[in-house]
Amino acid sequence: MFISGYSVVAGAAERLVLGYDSFGNVCGRKNTPVEGANLSGLDMTNKKYVFFLNSCSLEIQSLKSSSLSLCVSSCPQQQLNSLEDLQSFARNNGSFLCVYNLNVSSYTLNPKAAQLCPTLPVPPSKSFPLFNRCVPQNPECYSKYASVLISMVNEMDIFHRVLSGILAGRDTVIGLSVLALAFSLMLVLAFRFIHTLLIHTLIALVVFGLLFVSGVLWWLHYDYRNDPSTELETEKENVKFLLGYAIFSTIVTVVLLSLIFVLRKRLLFAVQLFGIVGKIIGRIPFLLFQPLWTFLILVVFWVFWVAVLLSLGTAGTAHSTSGGQVEYRALSGICYMAWYHFVGLIWTSEFILACQQMVIAGAVVTCYFNRNKKTPPAHPVLSSISVLFCYHLGTAVKGSFLITILRIPRIVLLYLYNILNHKENAKHLFNCCFCCVCFWKSCLGYFNQHAYTTTAINGTNFCTSAKDAVCILARNSAKLASISCFGDFLLFLGKVFVVCFTVFGGLMAFNYHRELQAWVVPLLLVGFFAYMMSHSFLSVFEVTADALLLCFAIDMETNDGTAEKPYFVDQELLTFVSQSNKLTDGRKHRSTRPFQDNEDGTELQPMV
Repeated sequence: MFISGYSVVAGAAERLVLGYDSFGNVCGRKNTPVEGANLSGLDMTNKKYVFFLNSCSLEIQSLKSSSLSLCVSSCPQQQLNSLEDLQSFARNNGSFLCVYNLNVSSYTLNPKAAQLCPTLPVPPSKSFPLFNRCVPQNPECYSKYASVLISMVNEMDIFHRVLSGILAGRDTVIGLSVLALAFSLMLVLAFRFIHTLLIHTLIALVVFGLLFVSGVLWWLHYDYRNDPSTELETEKENVKFLLGYAIFSTIVTVVLLSLIFVLRKRLLFAVQLFGIVGKIIGRIPFLLFQPLWTFLILVVFWVFWVAVLLSLGTAGTAHSTSGGQVEYRALSGICYMAWYHFVGLIWTSEFILACQQMVIAGAVVTCYFNRNKKTPPAHPVLSSISVLFCYHLGTAVKGSFLITILRIPRIVLLYLYNILNHKENAKHLFNCCFCCVCFWKSCLGYFNQHAYTTTAINGTNFCTSAKDAVCILARNSAKLASISCFGDFLLFLGKVFVVCFTVFGGLMAFNYHRELQAWVVPLLLVGFFAYMMSHSFLSVFEVTADALLLCFAIDMETNDGTAEKPYFVDQELLTFVSQSNKLTDGRKHRSTRPFQDNEDGTELQPMV
């Protein structure tokens, strides 16, 4: 909260988004005056473009322009050769190209007009989509202007270049996020009414998407690498990131295609499992609306997070200089705050998703441990939400924190890989460490879900629930591991489908706006948002299936099917588990040891 409040007070994201003049006025909005600057604090609501008075002879030193800049309502699209032309342009278009305190009627009369107006002739210019600058169209002026901007961008640190890329592609990022939302909703409906044909169609689309995205990434890397006009540091970074994306995408493609080929026959069991899961969701239809609320909360948080990030990137104080101009001095330590802010993004996002998982698990547990299957419990989702907020928010915080702890080393290892790119021994060590971290993160995420379910059943804290869940899974791994694995793999293919086609749309959209854009980072954010959206929506089926199987395991251990201790499971699920494990006579061979024989004597019982 301190970082957020500090960034809002000290930052001004509008300066990056809208641009500002030499007097501290942000173009396109009302401004507050700066002490010592007489021309500050003006209303620039209708003046959205930044215009340089000497655009053909710009010089940049320490990210500062040698030319005065003004906020204007429109850029001159024809060459202006005299003060009379400037006056006529101002009267006809309402765009004043001379310093604000010079009246338009004095353009041709004031003896200082030559110093207060742009250098003549004024070349024709057009508004540039990045930061609303008036860019000269004259070839000679344009080359000088572009070289100055290249130098300015290359002098910026990576943090501000990333911010520039995010701001430049903000509309594209929003559009791609909406596209990911549409794909996620489509998959939710597909899994709700799943059948074999849909599975084959999904697999075919995933294979096509993986191959196509990998091919496009390699083509873009080749195109960027052999482009002779690549001069910007951001464009050089694009080449490096594209190579990394292409290699990663190719490896993922090969691995997933191999797994699809090996598991193609067993995926039919996953179809049957999701058929049963669909019936459970049919008894609790409001479960399908749970991801919508989660998505809205995530969107609000992400918008807030990006706003704070932009404010951090523009945090600084305004100081007036000689001549009444204003300059902004950046504050020290901002980059460290940005890293802390990034950790907050991961932790809070995982916490929101953990709350959703606990709500779903609680509703499924309530429905499973209900004797009368024809009359489901009243309001299981609302009941689960109330239990979460009253008793188990700490469990969600602990689980999401553990996930965050393992995500951070992955980011650090990726950063070290970029540093040690040319040292083979270091790269091998990095690969081993990275694989270990990814493996433990996946395992932790798997056990976290079951810990949430155990918490919903027994009402215990996170550590006790996690230990109980591990014991149950260890004793029933032979029966349930393969079923859960196939179901999770099928859902993972659904997430890959959403990410693939969203990233492909991003590649096509960002490739049309190469100039001055570090678009590989916005593309990475798009991929992250697409995965989080798809995970949020498809986790309904994932958590429901995992919770259902864990409830089944606990049911088998705490009950024996007699009249005194009958099973809670319905016949369809029992038959499915037996068939999938080729153990139709499983009752004769299963262990009947109750769960209370574990080390600490904990006994899991259905919540009343």
